[in-house]
Amino acid sequence: MAPSFSLPRDGGSNASLADYAGKKLVLFFYPRADTPGCTREAIDFTRLRSAFSEAGAEVLGISADTVKAQESFRDKHQLSVPLISDEQHQMLEAYGAWGEKSMYGRTFMGIIRTTVLIDADGRIARIWRNVRVDGHADEVLAAAQAI
Repeated sequence: MAPSFSLPRDGGSNASLADYAGKKLVLFFYPRADTPGCTREAIDFTRLRSAFSEAGAEVLGISADTVKAQESFRDKHQLSVPLISDEQHQMLEAYGAWGEKSMYGRTFMGIIRTTVLIDADGRIARIWRNVRVDGHADEVLAAAQAI
C-alpha cells in the first residue's frame, strides 16, 4: 500500500493521499524547483496532464522546496500539476526518494529523482528510480493507461 501523506502545496492548501482515493496517482519526486532537468520534467507532466486525466490518473510533483519556491516555479513555467512541499522529507523518505547521492566525488543526502504510480486501490503499481527526464512522462502515461 502507498504510504499516506498530507503536506502543503502551491496555492495554500494541503494535498493528501486520501484526496485521490479511487483514482490512479502519479507522484514525481524532483530534486529542486527551477533547475533544468526538473523544469523539463514538470513541463512534460503538465503537457500530458489531460492525457493522464483521460486515463483516470492525477499527477503531483514533490520536492523539498518551500511552498513559495514551488509557486514561483509554477508561475514561471505555467505548470498546471500541483506541487507539494516536503521540507521535512517525511514523504520523500516514506517513498524512498531521499537518499545518498554523489556528485563530483562528493557524497551527500538528497532527493533521488523518482516516480511512483499508485493504482486506484491505493497500491503502488510501479516505481521508477534514478529517472532520466527525456521521454519519462510519456513512459509513465503508458503505464498509467495500462493499469
